[in-house]
Amino acid sequence: MGWAALGRRAGGGSRPPVSPLLSLSIASLAGSFTLAILCILTLTLTLATLAHAEDIFEEGKSDKEILDNLLLSTRYDKRLLPPVQGTLTVNVSVLLLSLASPDESSLKYEVEFLLQQQWYDPRLRYSNRSSYEFLNAIHHHNDIWLPDTYFIMHGDFKDPLIPVHFALRIYRNGTVNYLMRRHLILSCQGRLNIFPFDDPMCSFAIESISYEQTAITYVWKNDEGTLRTSPSLTTLNAYLIQNRTIPCPIKASWRGNYSCLKVDLIFTRDRAFYFTTVFIPGIILVTSSFITFWLEWNAVPARVMIGVTTMLNFFTTSNGFRSTLPVVSNLTAMNVWDGVCMCFIYASLLEFVCVNYVGRKRPLHNVVYRPGENPVTQGDKKREGGGATVPGGGGGAPNEIVTCTNCGPNPCTHTATNGCAAEVRKKEPPHPIRVAKTIDVIARITFPTAYAVFLIFFFIHYKGFS
Repeated sequence: MGWAALGRRAGGGSRPPVSPLLSLSIASLAGSFTLAILCILTLTLTLATLAHAEDIFEEGKSDKEILDNLLLSTRYDKRLLPPVQGTLTVNVSVLLLSLASPDESSLKYEVEFLLQQQWYDPRLRYSNRSSYEFLNAIHHHNDIWLPDTYFIMHGDFKDPLIPVHFALRIYRNGTVNYLMRRHLILSCQGRLNIFPFDDPMCSFAIESISYEQTAITYVWKNDEGTLRTSPSLTTLNAYLIQNRTIPCPIKASWRGNYSCLKVDLIFTRDRAFYFTTVFIPGIILVTSSFITFWLEWNAVPARVMIGVTTMLNFFTTSNGFRSTLPVVSNLTAMNVWDGVCMCFIYASLLEFVCVNYVGRKRPLHNVVYRPGENPVTQGDKKREGGGATVPGGGGGAPNEIVTCTNCGPNPCTHTATNGCAAEVRKKEPPHPIRVAKTIDVIARITFPTAYAVFLIFFFIHYKGFS
């Protein structure tokens, strides 16, 4: 037992024990050596890549070759947002190109504009050695990340988006400029109760459909007029009077956690058109119906023709114009205009009926009408023809009705041949013809005056609402 133990002790003594601290130092040295080798390899690959990148940005390389290398799947993924610090900002501006004539019956306007969106994508930066100030990426449209912008609060699209309707540029510092041409049919909001004195407002908004406000923020570009207009726009259409670009109000946004921008286009109606086609013809027709007041009371064919003709013409003009307007249930300015004008025309026709009826009534006491004089009786005609006057009758005609004071306590009336003392001659009722002419004279003043008051009130009242 002693010799065996001694032999084992002698055999073990040939290899001295290793310290744990020394083992740890050797492992650390090996790891550091491996890390250094990896760094050298990475640096070598990077230098090789940069050398290759510098090579693709040299002169003579097309923008297609540059873009093909920028958009390699190993370095670019269009499914990911641009790696920027914080929220990605998309600058937006609008350039109006043209405005089509409005459709009054549906309150729709056709507007054509360019929508420009600009953002920063550091993955698309390229070397300054390239001769291109920007890269035309129109053919790489499907390979580049683009904001998923869509339109809300609008009407319909006039045409689909095709390649000739947009432009895509990438600048050296990674700025992407995306320009779209859009042709929208905007559904506008107008105040039909004061039509045509209202100013319709057409609105549309843009918003990201999938990225919330924490990921993408839309802002109006503030280096120039946000909503610019083409120089030819003023010559093509004169309806646009005001435009504004604002963030979407919270109460008008149906998704409050998404960035949204709104465009308001405020139009005006060509009031000269409505004055020349509606108001001035209506005034002419109404005042034409007043001509009958200056005709003779018994000019039946002329007065009937004027009254009926003006009424029919006004009906035709009014119905032809209102057929192009939307039907609403509330009272509108055009309803007021048509109703009052028709009432004046109809009232002038009724005035003629009254005048003709009064003028044809049989006079009382056989009164004779003489133009320019007071009505007289048949006795007056005899006196003027040489008839004798009655003594004590106050110079009255024999058959003239006078007031007598000899009848007792109560005065009575007798003819002048009765021999009583005449005190006051009884006033005869006016002749029907004179009454008819008096009605015409009153109508000549009241009808034009009332219509003038209506015109002043109408245009001041409804113009004040616009």
